[in-house]
Amino acid sequence: MTQATDSLSGLLEVRAKLDRARANSTRHQSVTLVAVSKTFSAEAIEPVIAAGQKVFGENRVQEAKAKWPALKASHPEIELHLIGPLQSNKVKEAVAIFDAIHTVDRPSLCQALAKEIARQNRRPLLFAEINTGAEAQKAGVLPQDADAFLGACREDYGLEISGLMCIPPIDEAPAPHFALTAKIAERNRLKLLSMGMSADFAIAVQFGATHVRVGSAIFGQRRG
Repeated sequence: MTQATDSLSGLLEVRAKLDRARANSTRHQSVTLVAVSKTFSAEAIEPVIAAGQKVFGENRVQEAKAKWPALKASHPEIELHLIGPLQSNKVKEAVAIFDAIHTVDRPSLCQALAKEIARQNRRPLLFAEINTGAEAQKAGVLPQDADAFLGACREDYGLEISGLMCIPPIDEAPAPHFALTAKIAERNRLKLLSMGMSADFAIAVQFGATHVRVGSAIFGQRRG
């Protein structure tokens, strides 16, 4: 099988699993599939676009800048989401390229985003990242600091945060982390939840995920 055939087969399998998860959920929310195309070439992505996938995720600004302008020129309906950490010195490019940023996590980034959003008059959808496992090696706001951070986003920086994102610890059951993120979102009146990846997106849907970030289940193991 070719890489293109593999990615198309993976997409169809993920869609079927997502449909089952939605059918089994008591929440009945709409769920956006973010196909995570980091490290994969335009040749691998094209058949997935042809199959009707419109939302893609990338981890790095520079990779997206190199790969996506030509793809978006051919497919202007595409939405591009940044799902990896964002350095403050990359904010100008990120605001220009991405339609959504899932990793807002610190005051300096908020300040830079507010400046560029105003300057470019472009408003990507923003998610605050919550470090539900309090993992030292991971970015994200600690759960106990989330309410104050979200308040500062609104009041100090004038940023409209539309939802929350989390990545549960790899060695722990994801459900409690999804439940915690959903609880924080509910009390802050946020409607969007970016939760769940290839191994656990069906579980995330049960806890109210509105965006699931699926890479390897569609494209296979990433390269590099």
